[in-house]
Amino acid sequence: MCGVAGLFAYHEQAPLIERRELDRICDHMAVRGPDGRGAWYSADGRVALGHRRLSIIDLSERGAQPMSAGAGRLHISFNGEIYNYQSLRQELEAKGFAFQSDSDTEVLLHLYADRGVEMFGCLRGMFAFMLWDEASGRLLLARDPYGIKPLYYADDGRTVRVASQVKALLAGGRISRQVEPAAMAGLLLFGSVPEPFTIREAIRALPAGSYCWVDANGAGTAQQFFSLAGIFREAVERPLPCKSGDLQEIVRAALLDSVCKHLIADVPVGAFLSAGVDSGSLVGLMRDAGQRDIQTLTLAFEEFRGQSRDESVLAERVARHYETRHTVRVVTEQEFQQDLPRILDAMDQPSIDGVNTWFVSKMAHELGLKVALSGLGGDELCGGYPSFRDIPRWVRAFSLPSRLPFLSTVWRRLCGVLRAFWPGLSPKVAGMIPLGGSYPGAYLLRRGLFMPWELSQLRQADELREGQKRLDILRTLETVLRPDPGQAFARVASLESSLYMRNQLLRDTDWASMAHSLEIRVPLVDSELLRRLASVFVAQPALDGKSLLAHSPSRPLPSEVVNRPKTGFETPVSAWLQALPSLQVWRQEPLLAGPGVHWSRRWAYTVMALSVGS
Repeated sequence: MCGVAGLFAYHEQAPLIERRELDRICDHMAVRGPDGRGAWYSADGRVALGHRRLSIIDLSERGAQPMSAGAGRLHISFNGEIYNYQSLRQELEAKGFAFQSDSDTEVLLHLYADRGVEMFGCLRGMFAFMLWDEASGRLLLARDPYGIKPLYYADDGRTVRVASQVKALLAGGRISRQVEPAAMAGLLLFGSVPEPFTIREAIRALPAGSYCWVDANGAGTAQQFFSLAGIFREAVERPLPCKSGDLQEIVRAALLDSVCKHLIADVPVGAFLSAGVDSGSLVGLMRDAGQRDIQTLTLAFEEFRGQSRDESVLAERVARHYETRHTVRVVTEQEFQQDLPRILDAMDQPSIDGVNTWFVSKMAHELGLKVALSGLGGDELCGGYPSFRDIPRWVRAFSLPSRLPFLSTVWRRLCGVLRAFWPGLSPKVAGMIPLGGSYPGAYLLRRGLFMPWELSQLRQADELREGQKRLDILRTLETVLRPDPGQAFARVASLESSLYMRNQLLRDTDWASMAHSLEIRVPLVDSELLRRLASVFVAQPALDGKSLLAHSPSRPLPSEVVNRPKTGFETPVSAWLQALPSLQVWRQEPLLAGPGVHWSRRWAYTVMALSVGS
């Protein structure tokens, strides 16, 4: 796992690349790659690639980047892991390609030389890279199917700048810090900035599952090579014919294959372990994959001791069950307050989440780990969220009422009157009829922190009004469902994976882990795994996917873990924030200052205000 950077002065009137700018960008990403630093510059001074290295595969200098091939015609700066690189290498060697290293990076170079952009259909892994093709005079940008690894770029009309972090691009000193209003609106609506927007107006995220060419005309339109909705649509149209008795073996085989691939490394691989099914199942599958010496890690909080929210008790039970080397680390309020400035600084884009990942990644680093597996993605894959139940039910109930405009207007007015007598009435109730009848609208109701009409009550109303126009949230949600997955489970899975998981969970995992020079791998977020299991879950939407996951290890999870009521991986952040008056900027907002307001709304407003002011 690494940090990548690139500059391309594509316009004939653009000044040549300033090496100090590339240095500043790369230096900002030092913690992403503490094991090495490299740079490559074209002879004409118009192209530069930079790299910060965290050595995971081929620890020798032969794996250093930027890397070149094709008699110096191709140059790459790559962040991520290609889990099927060994089989791809064998295919390329059979065609006569010669390798100078044992790295997956060199496989990418030769694969591009062999297949061009058709290469993306062959890759299994998480990746974000830029590849300079000297013969064509073009720079290729690419990002993995799920968007596990980030890639950001800015095009000022003369030069394109690319990096793994928004703040790294800003550190170069050549990009405006002007805040993007759409990012402000998206942050308040969902708790994270929806791509392709970033918190800075001049910077965009390359969309997940796409590639983009930068040539003499600048950055082109992103071309999609992977579609979550498309995978589900194909699964619905071509359901997997299998007997119910075969389901467990189908799921087990697919999961074990993914775990085996994600264990490929030249350094030890540990695992995060909570009291949930997802992480516990992965640890069991790690043993089935042949790993016996497994370091597992769990966080605990003094405030949760003796409560169901204490993950450590059941996690230790699972660790004994799978005979792992287990470590529990207690995080205190004092440590949180000490770390908070560093957390906010490392938070590449504002988010209401990521604190838990920060501390468990810090723990992994303290134990000397460079790589750890996470159970992130299990709920999106197996339908574990309440949204898989609620959203289809709401759509069925409100489909007809939502088509009657007068009824929506009357309902909104009635809810306004009711709130005058019942201040605790959720603002989402007013949106049930106007929004609940469609999947995009119902998803906004289920996942939204603020409702769109509430943003006009905040001090930044003008900026947020402009932001909502740019974001066009319902249209944005609709694009996630193109092509229409064709079935309720598939639609919700597409929405959750493309929005909540991508914009919040995966992005927070990246910045929080990289702040501690740790690579987090997510075997349940894998394009090949999705292809193999989508047909199973859409064919039988009432299937208990979490039970199948729990029984996939040859030694299934203990029943007390499987039957435990679902809870999130919580931290006592809301209580800790109450002790920090300097962060309570939300008190100036009547909408947020009253009693009973959920802390996530206040925290979303706080991180927005901090980002706007930075």
